[in-house]
Amino acid sequence: MAEDRDKKRPWRDALRAWLHPRIATMLLLGFSAGLPLLLIFSTLSVWLREAGVSRSAVTFFSWAALGYSFKFTWAPIVDRMPLPLLTRRLGRRRSWLLLSQFSVTAAICWMALVDPGGSTRGLTVMALAAVLLGFSSATQDIVIDAFRIECAGPTMQGMLSAAYIAGYRMGMLTAGAGSLFLASYLGTTGGFYLYPAWRTTYLAAASCMLPGILTTLCVSEPEPEGRPHITPRAAADYLRFAVLFLAACGGFALTFFAGGALWHPAWEHLAVAFPHAGRLLGFLAEAFRLGIAVLAAWFVARLLVSAGLVESRMVEETYIAPARDFFKRYGMKTAVLILGLVGLYRISDIVLGVVSNVFYLDMGFSKNQIAAITKTFGLVMTIAGGFLGGMFTIRFGILRILFAGAVLASGTNLLFMVLARLGPDIGWLTAVIAADNLAAGLASAGFVAFLSSLTSVSFTAVQYAVFSSLMSLFPKLLGGYSGTIVTSIGYPAFFLLTTALGLPVLLLILLIRKDMELSPNPGRPDHA
Repeated sequence: MAEDRDKKRPWRDALRAWLHPRIATMLLLGFSAGLPLLLIFSTLSVWLREAGVSRSAVTFFSWAALGYSFKFTWAPIVDRMPLPLLTRRLGRRRSWLLLSQFSVTAAICWMALVDPGGSTRGLTVMALAAVLLGFSSATQDIVIDAFRIECAGPTMQGMLSAAYIAGYRMGMLTAGAGSLFLASYLGTTGGFYLYPAWRTTYLAAASCMLPGILTTLCVSEPEPEGRPHITPRAAADYLRFAVLFLAACGGFALTFFAGGALWHPAWEHLAVAFPHAGRLLGFLAEAFRLGIAVLAAWFVARLLVSAGLVESRMVEETYIAPARDFFKRYGMKTAVLILGLVGLYRISDIVLGVVSNVFYLDMGFSKNQIAAITKTFGLVMTIAGGFLGGMFTIRFGILRILFAGAVLASGTNLLFMVLARLGPDIGWLTAVIAADNLAAGLASAGFVAFLSSLTSVSFTAVQYAVFSSLMSLFPKLLGGYSGTIVTSIGYPAFFLLTTALGLPVLLLILLIRKDMELSPNPGRPDHA
Protein backbone atom coordinates (compact mmCIF):
# COMPACT_ATOMS: atom_id res chain seq x y z
CA MET A 1 0.00 0.00 0.00
CA ALA A 2 2.89 2.34 0.68
CA GLU A 3 4.07 1.96 -2.88
CA ASP A 4 0.65 2.96 -4.21
CA ARG A 5 0.74 6.21 -2.29
CA ASP A 6 4.36 7.13 -2.88
CA LYS A 7 4.64 6.13 -6.52
CA LYS A 8 5.83 8.50 -9.20
CA ARG A 9 3.21 10.22 -11.34
CA PRO A 10 3.57 11.84 -14.78
CA TRP A 11 4.68 15.46 -14.94
CA ARG A 12 1.40 16.31 -16.67
CA ASP A 13 -0.42 15.46 -13.42
CA ALA A 14 1.83 17.86 -11.51
CA LEU A 15 1.31 20.63 -14.09
CA ARG A 16 -2.44 19.99 -14.27
CA ALA A 17 -2.61 20.64 -10.52
CA TRP A 18 -2.20 24.37 -11.21
CA LEU A 19 -5.67 24.31 -12.80
CA HIS A 20 -7.34 22.74 -9.77
CA PRO A 21 -10.20 25.08 -8.72
CA ARG A 22 -9.28 24.80 -5.05
CA ILE A 23 -5.88 26.48 -5.63
CA ALA A 24 -7.47 29.94 -5.91
CA THR A 25 -9.75 29.12 -2.96
CA MET A 26 -6.82 28.30 -0.67
CA LEU A 27 -4.88 31.37 -1.83
CA LEU A 28 -7.74 33.66 -0.77
CA LEU A 29 -8.46 31.79 2.45
CA GLY A 30 -4.75 31.83 3.25
CA PHE A 31 -4.78 35.62 2.87
CA SER A 32 -7.62 35.85 5.41
CA ALA A 33 -5.72 33.57 7.79
CA GLY A 34 -2.46 35.54 7.57
CA LEU A 35 -4.04 38.96 8.01
CA PRO A 36 -4.87 38.94 11.78
CA LEU A 37 -1.54 37.70 13.17
CA LEU A 38 0.55 40.87 12.89
CA LEU A 39 -2.42 43.02 13.88
CA ILE A 40 -1.92 41.45 17.32
CA PHE A 41 1.88 41.44 17.31
CA SER A 42 4.20 43.88 15.54
CA THR A 43 1.68 46.34 14.06
CA LEU A 44 -0.25 46.62 17.33
CA SER A 45 3.03 47.01 19.24
CA VAL A 46 3.96 50.04 17.09
CA TRP A 47 0.51 51.56 17.65
CA LEU A 48 0.70 51.06 21.42
CA ARG A 49 4.20 52.51 21.68
CA GLU A 50 3.19 55.59 19.66
CA ALA A 51 0.23 55.96 22.02
CA GLY A 52 2.62 56.12 24.98
CA VAL A 53 1.93 52.65 26.39
CA SER A 54 4.84 51.23 28.41
CA ARG A 55 6.99 48.44 26.96
CA SER A 56 5.97 46.03 29.72
CA ALA A 57 2.27 46.57 28.95
CA VAL A 58 2.92 46.17 25.21
CA THR A 59 4.53 42.76 25.70
CA PHE A 60 1.52 41.55 27.68
CA PHE A 61 -0.52 41.85 24.50
CA SER A 62 1.40 38.91 23.03
CA TRP A 63 -0.74 36.71 25.31
CA ALA A 64 -3.67 37.55 23.04
CA ALA A 65 -2.20 35.08 20.55
CA LEU A 66 -2.11 32.15 22.99
CA GLY A 67 -5.15 30.80 21.15
CA TYR A 68 -2.85 29.69 18.32
CA SER A 69 -0.98 27.39 20.72
CA PHE A 70 -4.08 25.98 22.43
CA LYS A 71 -6.48 25.80 19.50
CA PHE A 72 -6.56 22.01 19.74
CA THR A 73 -8.61 22.35 22.93
CA TRP A 74 -11.68 23.71 21.12
CA ALA A 75 -11.01 22.11 17.72
CA PRO A 76 -13.24 19.14 18.73
CA ILE A 77 -16.12 21.58 19.24
CA VAL A 78 -15.57 23.00 15.75
CA ASP A 79 -15.46 19.44 14.42
CA ARG A 80 -18.71 18.34 16.05
CA MET A 81 -20.99 21.17 17.08
CA PRO A 82 -23.45 22.55 14.48
CA LEU A 83 -24.26 26.25 14.40
CA PRO A 84 -27.92 27.28 14.54
CA LEU A 85 -29.26 28.21 11.07
CA LEU A 86 -25.79 28.50 9.48
CA THR A 87 -24.83 24.80 9.43
CA ARG A 88 -28.07 23.78 7.73
CA ARG A 89 -27.64 26.43 5.00
CA LEU A 90 -23.87 26.38 4.47
CA GLY A 91 -22.61 23.06 5.80
CA ARG A 92 -20.34 22.10 8.69
CA ARG A 93 -17.09 23.75 7.50
CA ARG A 94 -18.41 26.84 5.73
CA SER A 95 -20.67 27.78 8.64
CA TRP A 96 -17.83 27.81 11.16
CA LEU A 97 -15.55 29.50 8.64
CA LEU A 98 -18.04 32.31 8.02
CA LEU A 99 -18.64 32.78 11.76
CA SER A 100 -14.90 32.97 12.48
CA GLN A 101 -14.31 35.42 9.61
CA PHE A 102 -17.08 37.74 10.79
CA SER A 103 -15.67 37.47 14.31
CA VAL A 104 -12.18 38.38 13.05
CA THR A 105 -13.61 41.36 11.16
CA ALA A 106 -15.60 42.51 14.17
CA ALA A 107 -12.56 42.22 16.47
CA ILE A 108 -10.37 44.30 14.12
CA CYS A 109 -13.12 46.96 13.88
CA TRP A 110 -13.45 46.92 17.67
CA MET A 111 -9.71 47.54 18.00
CA ALA A 112 -9.96 50.36 15.46
CA LEU A 113 -12.64 52.13 17.52
CA VAL A 114 -10.58 52.13 20.74
CA ASP A 115 -7.89 54.69 21.54
CA PRO A 116 -5.37 52.85 23.77
CA GLY A 117 -3.65 56.11 24.66
CA GLY A 118 -6.73 57.78 26.07
CA SER A 119 -7.04 56.00 29.41
CA THR A 120 -6.40 52.78 31.30
CA ARG A 121 -9.93 51.69 30.44
CA GLY A 122 -9.16 52.13 26.74
CA LEU A 123 -6.11 49.90 27.09
CA THR A 124 -8.21 47.24 28.85
CA VAL A 125 -10.85 47.32 26.12
CA MET A 126 -8.11 47.05 23.49
CA ALA A 127 -6.75 43.97 25.28
CA LEU A 128 -10.20 42.33 25.22
CA ALA A 129 -10.55 43.07 21.51
CA ALA A 130 -7.08 41.62 20.85
CA VAL A 131 -7.98 38.42 22.75
CA LEU A 132 -11.15 38.08 20.66
CA LEU A 133 -9.07 38.55 17.51
CA GLY A 134 -6.58 35.88 18.59
CA PHE A 135 -9.34 33.39 19.45
CA SER A 136 -11.29 34.08 16.26
CA SER A 137 -8.21 33.87 14.06
CA ALA A 138 -7.14 30.56 15.62
CA THR A 139 -10.67 29.21 15.04
CA GLN A 140 -10.45 30.31 11.40
CA ASP A 141 -7.17 28.41 11.10
CA ILE A 142 -8.80 25.25 12.48
CA VAL A 143 -11.59 25.37 9.91
CA ILE A 144 -9.36 26.26 6.94
CA ASP A 145 -7.04 23.35 7.72
CA ALA A 146 -10.00 20.97 7.86
CA PHE A 147 -11.48 22.48 4.69
CA ARG A 148 -8.18 22.06 2.81
CA ILE A 149 -7.80 18.42 3.82
CA GLU A 150 -11.37 17.51 2.92
CA CYS A 151 -11.72 19.42 -0.35
CA ALA A 152 -9.12 17.38 -2.30
CA GLY A 153 -7.17 14.15 -2.13
CA PRO A 154 -3.82 13.60 -0.39
CA THR A 155 -1.70 14.09 -3.52
CA MET A 156 -3.12 17.61 -3.95
CA GLN A 157 -2.31 18.64 -0.38
CA GLY A 158 1.18 19.85 -1.28
CA MET A 159 -0.14 22.26 -3.91
CA LEU A 160 -3.03 23.39 -1.72
CA SER A 161 -0.68 24.05 1.20
CA ALA A 162 1.65 25.99 -1.12
CA ALA A 163 -1.27 28.19 -2.22
CA TYR A 164 -2.37 28.61 1.40
CA ILE A 165 1.14 29.57 2.53
CA ALA A 166 1.48 32.05 -0.34
CA GLY A 167 -1.81 33.71 0.60
CA TYR A 168 -0.89 33.62 4.29
CA ARG A 169 2.39 35.43 3.64
CA MET A 170 0.61 38.04 1.53
CA GLY A 171 -1.85 38.59 4.35
CA MET A 172 0.99 39.04 6.82
CA LEU A 173 2.70 41.48 4.44
CA THR A 174 -0.52 43.49 4.15
CA ALA A 175 -1.10 43.57 7.92
CA GLY A 176 2.56 44.26 8.68
CA ALA A 177 4.38 46.46 6.18
CA GLY A 178 1.15 47.57 4.47
CA SER A 179 -0.51 48.74 7.68
CA LEU A 180 2.60 50.54 8.92
CA PHE A 181 3.00 52.29 5.57
CA LEU A 182 -0.64 53.42 5.57
CA ALA A 183 -0.47 54.66 9.18
CA SER A 184 2.69 56.64 8.40
CA TYR A 185 1.12 58.05 5.23
CA LEU A 186 -1.86 59.24 7.29
CA GLY A 187 0.47 61.23 9.54
CA THR A 188 1.04 59.31 12.78
CA THR A 189 4.64 58.97 13.98
CA GLY A 190 6.55 58.14 17.13
CA GLY A 191 6.81 61.84 17.91
CA PHE A 192 3.30 62.80 16.82
CA TYR A 193 0.61 60.27 17.77
CA LEU A 194 -2.54 60.54 15.68
CA TYR A 195 -5.32 58.14 16.72
CA PRO A 196 -7.55 58.76 13.62
CA ALA A 197 -4.69 57.50 11.42
CA TRP A 198 -4.55 54.20 13.30
CA ARG A 199 -8.34 53.95 13.32
CA THR A 200 -8.43 54.26 9.54
CA THR A 201 -5.57 51.78 9.20
CA TYR A 202 -7.31 49.08 11.22
CA LEU A 203 -10.65 49.68 9.51
CA ALA A 204 -8.84 49.26 6.18
CA ALA A 205 -7.33 46.00 7.48
CA ALA A 206 -10.81 44.81 8.48
CA SER A 207 -12.05 45.47 4.95
CA CYS A 208 -9.31 43.17 3.65
CA MET A 209 -11.25 40.25 5.17
CA LEU A 210 -13.91 40.73 2.47
CA PRO A 211 -12.22 38.51 -0.19
CA GLY A 212 -12.08 35.61 2.26
CA ILE A 213 -15.72 36.09 3.30
CA LEU A 214 -16.86 36.16 -0.34
CA THR A 215 -14.81 33.03 -1.01
CA THR A 216 -16.55 31.23 1.84
CA LEU A 217 -19.95 32.22 0.48
CA CYS A 218 -19.12 31.20 -3.10
CA VAL A 219 -17.30 27.88 -2.72
CA SER A 220 -19.03 24.57 -2.19
CA GLU A 221 -18.92 22.63 1.07
CA PRO A 222 -16.33 19.82 0.97
CA GLU A 223 -18.03 16.46 1.18
CA PRO A 224 -15.37 13.72 1.29
CA GLU A 225 -16.58 10.19 0.75
CA GLY A 226 -16.65 8.08 3.88
CA ARG A 227 -17.31 10.94 6.30
CA PRO A 228 -19.32 9.32 9.08
CA HIS A 229 -22.78 10.57 9.85
CA ILE A 230 -22.80 12.54 13.08
CA THR A 231 -25.92 11.82 15.10
CA PRO A 232 -27.53 15.18 15.83
CA ARG A 233 -28.14 16.07 19.45
CA ALA A 234 -30.52 18.45 21.09
CA ALA A 235 -29.52 22.11 21.21
CA ALA A 236 -29.49 21.91 25.03
CA ASP A 237 -26.82 19.17 24.87
CA TYR A 238 -24.53 21.36 22.79
CA LEU A 239 -25.20 24.36 25.03
CA ARG A 240 -24.25 22.36 28.14
CA PHE A 241 -21.13 21.13 26.39
CA ALA A 242 -20.15 24.73 25.57
CA VAL A 243 -20.65 25.66 29.23
CA LEU A 244 -18.40 22.73 30.22
CA PHE A 245 -15.67 23.96 27.89
CA LEU A 246 -15.90 27.56 29.12
CA ALA A 247 -15.79 26.42 32.73
CA ALA A 248 -12.66 24.34 32.06
CA CYS A 249 -11.07 27.35 30.34
CA GLY A 250 -11.93 29.49 33.34
CA GLY A 251 -10.30 26.97 35.67
CA PHE A 252 -7.19 26.94 33.52
CA ALA A 253 -6.93 30.74 33.28
CA LEU A 254 -7.56 31.33 36.97
CA THR A 255 -4.99 28.75 38.04
CA PHE A 256 -2.39 29.84 35.48
CA PHE A 257 -2.46 33.55 36.27
CA ALA A 258 -2.95 33.14 40.02
CA GLY A 259 -0.13 30.58 40.02
CA GLY A 260 2.21 33.15 38.55
CA ALA A 261 1.80 35.46 41.53
CA LEU A 262 2.12 32.52 43.93
CA TRP A 263 5.13 30.70 42.49
CA HIS A 264 7.30 33.42 40.93
CA PRO A 265 8.77 34.74 44.21
CA ALA A 266 9.86 31.23 45.19
CA TRP A 267 11.47 30.54 41.80
CA GLU A 268 13.20 33.94 41.86
CA HIS A 269 14.84 33.02 45.18
CA LEU A 270 16.02 29.73 43.65
CA ALA A 271 17.35 31.59 40.61
CA VAL A 272 19.41 33.85 42.90
CA ALA A 273 20.68 30.85 44.82
CA PHE A 274 21.60 28.98 41.60
CA PRO A 275 22.49 31.72 39.08
CA HIS A 276 23.98 29.34 36.47
CA ALA A 277 20.69 27.43 36.28
CA GLY A 278 18.50 30.51 35.99
CA ARG A 279 17.15 29.77 32.51
CA LEU A 280 16.52 26.13 33.32
CA LEU A 281 14.72 27.01 36.55
CA GLY A 282 12.61 29.58 34.69
CA PHE A 283 11.62 26.96 32.11
CA LEU A 284 10.77 24.44 34.84
CA ALA A 285 8.72 27.04 36.70
CA GLU A 286 6.63 27.86 33.64
CA ALA A 287 6.24 24.17 32.74
CA PHE A 288 5.10 23.40 36.30
CA ARG A 289 2.69 26.34 36.24
CA LEU A 290 1.24 25.20 32.92
CA GLY A 291 0.89 21.61 34.13
CA ILE A 292 -1.00 22.67 37.26
CA ALA A 293 -3.34 24.82 35.15
CA VAL A 294 -4.06 21.90 32.79
CA LEU A 295 -4.83 19.66 35.79
CA ALA A 296 -7.17 22.33 37.14
CA ALA A 297 -9.04 22.48 33.83
CA TRP A 298 -9.30 18.68 33.78
CA PHE A 299 -10.58 18.64 37.38
CA VAL A 300 -13.28 21.24 36.63
CA ALA A 301 -14.42 19.31 33.55
CA ARG A 302 -14.42 15.99 35.41
CA LEU A 303 -16.40 17.52 38.28
CA LEU A 304 -19.08 18.90 35.94
CA VAL A 305 -19.34 15.62 34.04
CA SER A 306 -19.75 13.77 37.33
CA ALA A 307 -22.46 16.24 38.30
CA GLY A 308 -24.37 15.31 35.13
CA LEU A 309 -23.97 18.59 33.23
CA VAL A 310 -22.78 16.68 30.13
CA GLU A 311 -22.94 13.01 29.23
CA SER A 312 -19.57 11.32 29.62
CA ARG A 313 -20.17 9.64 26.25
CA MET A 314 -20.37 13.02 24.53
CA VAL A 315 -17.05 14.07 26.07
CA GLU A 316 -15.49 10.78 25.03
CA GLU A 317 -16.71 11.10 21.43
CA THR A 318 -15.38 14.64 21.23
CA TYR A 319 -11.99 14.46 22.95
CA ILE A 320 -10.95 10.83 23.46
CA ALA A 321 -12.16 9.24 20.23
CA PRO A 322 -9.78 11.25 17.95
CA ALA A 323 -6.72 10.05 19.89
CA ARG A 324 -8.01 6.47 20.03
CA ASP A 325 -8.68 6.55 16.28
CA PHE A 326 -5.12 7.67 15.50
CA PHE A 327 -3.43 5.00 17.61
CA LYS A 328 -5.82 2.33 16.36
CA ARG A 329 -5.14 3.10 12.70
CA TYR A 330 -1.35 3.15 12.97
CA GLY A 331 -0.62 0.99 16.01
CA MET A 332 1.26 2.12 19.11
CA LYS A 333 4.79 1.74 17.68
CA THR A 334 4.20 3.55 14.39
CA ALA A 335 1.99 6.19 16.02
CA VAL A 336 4.75 7.09 18.49
CA LEU A 337 7.28 7.31 15.64
CA ILE A 338 4.91 9.54 13.67
CA LEU A 339 4.39 11.87 16.64
CA GLY A 340 8.16 12.01 17.12
CA LEU A 341 8.58 12.97 13.47
CA VAL A 342 5.87 15.62 13.70
CA GLY A 343 7.50 17.13 16.79
CA LEU A 344 11.02 17.17 15.32
CA TYR A 345 10.62 17.78 11.58
CA ARG A 346 11.08 21.56 11.73
CA ILE A 347 13.68 21.61 14.50
CA SER A 348 16.65 22.61 12.30
CA ASP A 349 15.12 25.70 10.71
CA ILE A 350 13.19 26.89 13.79
CA VAL A 351 16.20 26.70 16.13
CA LEU A 352 18.36 28.55 13.60
CA GLY A 353 15.63 31.06 12.81
CA VAL A 354 15.49 32.28 16.42
CA VAL A 355 18.99 33.82 16.15
CA SER A 356 19.08 34.54 12.42
CA ASN A 357 18.42 38.30 12.65
CA VAL A 358 20.93 38.66 15.47
CA PHE A 359 23.45 36.77 13.34
CA TYR A 360 22.93 39.10 10.36
CA LEU A 361 23.47 42.15 12.57
CA ASP A 362 26.55 40.61 14.17
CA MET A 363 27.98 39.94 10.71
CA GLY A 364 27.70 43.65 9.89
CA PHE A 365 24.69 43.74 7.57
CA SER A 366 22.52 46.85 7.78
CA LYS A 367 18.83 46.79 8.70
CA ASN A 368 17.89 47.79 5.15
CA GLN A 369 19.94 44.94 3.71
CA ILE A 370 18.34 42.48 6.12
CA ALA A 371 14.84 43.72 5.27
CA ALA A 372 15.40 43.66 1.50
CA ILE A 373 17.16 40.30 1.24
CA THR A 374 15.95 38.15 4.14
CA LYS A 375 12.37 39.45 4.26
CA THR A 376 11.28 40.56 0.79
CA PHE A 377 13.50 38.33 -1.39
CA GLY A 378 13.23 35.53 1.17
CA LEU A 379 9.42 35.69 1.02
CA VAL A 380 9.47 35.24 -2.75
CA MET A 381 11.79 32.25 -2.49
CA THR A 382 9.66 30.64 0.24
CA ILE A 383 6.55 30.92 -1.92
CA ALA A 384 8.45 29.54 -4.94
CA GLY A 385 9.76 26.65 -2.85
CA GLY A 386 6.23 25.92 -1.63
CA PHE A 387 4.83 25.59 -5.14
CA LEU A 388 7.81 23.48 -6.24
CA GLY A 389 7.25 21.25 -3.23
CA GLY A 390 3.59 20.91 -4.11
CA MET A 391 4.37 19.89 -7.70
CA PHE A 392 7.11 17.49 -6.62
CA THR A 393 4.75 15.90 -4.09
CA ILE A 394 2.35 15.06 -6.91
CA ARG A 395 5.16 13.87 -9.18
CA PHE A 396 7.29 11.86 -6.73
CA GLY A 397 5.02 11.12 -3.77
CA ILE A 398 4.73 12.48 -0.25
CA LEU A 399 7.45 10.50 1.55
CA ARG A 400 10.14 11.17 -1.05
CA ILE A 401 9.57 14.93 -0.82
CA LEU A 402 9.28 14.72 2.96
CA PHE A 403 12.72 13.09 3.07
CA ALA A 404 14.23 15.45 0.47
CA GLY A 405 12.81 18.46 2.31
CA ALA A 406 14.35 17.30 5.59
CA VAL A 407 17.75 16.86 3.91
CA LEU A 408 17.62 20.29 2.26
CA ALA A 409 16.20 22.17 5.28
CA SER A 410 18.99 20.96 7.56
CA GLY A 411 21.73 20.79 4.92
CA THR A 412 21.35 24.43 3.87
CA ASN A 413 22.27 25.41 7.44
CA LEU A 414 25.85 24.54 6.49
CA LEU A 415 25.81 27.51 4.11
CA PHE A 416 25.49 29.78 7.13
CA MET A 417 28.84 28.45 8.35
CA VAL A 418 30.43 29.76 5.17
CA LEU A 419 28.67 33.11 5.57
CA ALA A 420 29.92 33.33 9.18
CA ARG A 421 33.50 33.06 7.91
CA LEU A 422 33.08 35.41 4.92
CA GLY A 423 31.45 38.24 6.84
CA PRO A 424 29.06 40.84 5.33
CA ASP A 425 29.13 39.58 1.74
CA ILE A 426 25.87 40.66 0.05
CA GLY A 427 26.19 38.20 -2.82
CA TRP A 428 26.72 35.24 -0.50
CA LEU A 429 23.88 36.38 1.81
CA THR A 430 21.54 36.45 -1.20
CA ALA A 431 22.63 32.95 -2.23
CA VAL A 432 22.22 31.59 1.30
CA ILE A 433 18.74 33.12 1.71
CA ALA A 434 17.68 31.82 -1.71
CA ALA A 435 18.77 28.26 -0.91
CA ASP A 436 17.50 28.26 2.68
CA ASN A 437 14.05 29.73 1.95
CA LEU A 438 13.57 27.64 -1.18
CA ALA A 439 14.35 24.51 0.86
CA ALA A 440 12.08 25.65 3.70
CA GLY A 441 9.17 26.23 1.32
CA LEU A 442 9.64 22.84 -0.33
CA ALA A 443 9.90 21.06 3.01
CA SER A 444 6.80 22.85 4.36
CA ALA A 445 4.69 21.79 1.38
CA GLY A 446 5.75 18.16 1.76
CA PHE A 447 5.28 18.25 5.53
CA VAL A 448 1.77 19.72 5.36
CA ALA A 449 0.81 17.09 2.77
CA PHE A 450 2.15 14.43 5.14
CA LEU A 451 0.24 15.80 8.15
CA SER A 452 -2.92 16.01 6.07
CA SER A 453 -2.57 12.35 5.09
CA LEU A 454 -2.47 11.35 8.76
CA THR A 455 -5.92 12.69 9.61
CA SER A 456 -9.16 10.73 9.55
CA VAL A 457 -12.28 12.19 7.94
CA SER A 458 -14.03 11.48 11.22
CA PHE A 459 -11.82 13.90 13.19
CA THR A 460 -10.12 16.12 10.58
CA ALA A 461 -10.12 19.40 12.50
CA VAL A 462 -9.05 18.10 15.90
CA GLN A 463 -6.32 15.73 14.68
CA TYR A 464 -4.72 18.34 12.42
CA ALA A 465 -4.94 20.96 15.19
CA VAL A 466 -3.01 18.63 17.49
CA PHE A 467 -0.38 17.95 14.82
CA SER A 468 0.08 21.64 13.99
CA SER A 469 0.48 22.52 17.69
CA LEU A 470 2.92 19.67 18.29
CA MET A 471 5.14 20.46 15.29
CA SER A 472 6.45 23.71 16.77
CA LEU A 473 6.31 22.99 20.51
CA PHE A 474 9.70 21.33 21.13
CA PRO A 475 11.62 23.29 18.45
CA LYS A 476 10.43 26.58 19.99
CA LEU A 477 11.31 25.44 23.50
CA LEU A 478 14.81 24.48 22.34
CA GLY A 479 15.04 27.66 20.27
CA GLY A 480 14.79 29.68 23.48
CA TYR A 481 18.31 28.46 24.35
CA SER A 482 19.77 29.32 20.92
CA GLY A 483 21.41 32.53 22.13
CA THR A 484 23.04 30.74 25.08
CA ILE A 485 24.38 28.02 22.78
CA VAL A 486 25.81 30.56 20.33
CA THR A 487 27.52 32.40 23.17
CA SER A 488 29.08 29.14 24.34
CA ILE A 489 30.26 27.59 21.05
CA GLY A 490 30.12 30.37 18.42
CA TYR A 491 28.15 30.68 15.20
CA PRO A 492 29.98 28.11 12.98
CA ALA A 493 29.63 25.32 15.55
CA PHE A 494 26.03 26.34 16.22
CA PHE A 495 25.11 26.03 12.52
CA LEU A 496 26.79 22.64 12.40
CA LEU A 497 24.76 21.61 15.45
CA THR A 498 21.48 22.68 13.81
CA THR A 499 22.39 20.59 10.78
CA ALA A 500 23.04 17.57 13.01
CA LEU A 501 19.63 18.05 14.63
CA GLY A 502 18.10 17.05 11.31
CA LEU A 503 19.64 13.57 11.35
CA PRO A 504 17.08 12.02 13.75
CA VAL A 505 14.35 13.30 11.42
CA LEU A 506 15.79 11.34 8.50
CA LEU A 507 16.01 8.22 10.65
CA LEU A 508 12.38 8.57 11.74
CA ILE A 509 11.20 8.88 8.13
CA LEU A 510 13.05 5.71 7.21
CA LEU A 511 11.65 3.85 10.21
CA ILE A 512 8.01 4.69 9.56
CA ARG A 513 8.24 4.08 5.81
CA LYS A 514 7.89 0.32 6.27
CA ASP A 515 5.24 0.38 8.98
CA MET A 516 2.96 3.26 8.09
CA GLU A 517 -0.14 2.91 5.96
CA LEU A 518 0.46 5.45 3.22
CA SER A 519 -2.63 4.83 1.18
CA PRO A 520 -5.40 7.42 1.57
CA ASN A 521 -7.30 7.12 4.82
CA PRO A 522 -10.45 5.05 4.60
CA GLY A 523 -13.27 7.24 3.44
CA ARG A 524 -11.05 9.91 1.87
CA PRO A 525 -10.03 8.58 -1.55
CA ASP A 526 -7.44 10.33 -3.59
CA HIS A 527 -9.56 12.21 -6.08
CA ALA A 528 -6.97 14.83 -6.94
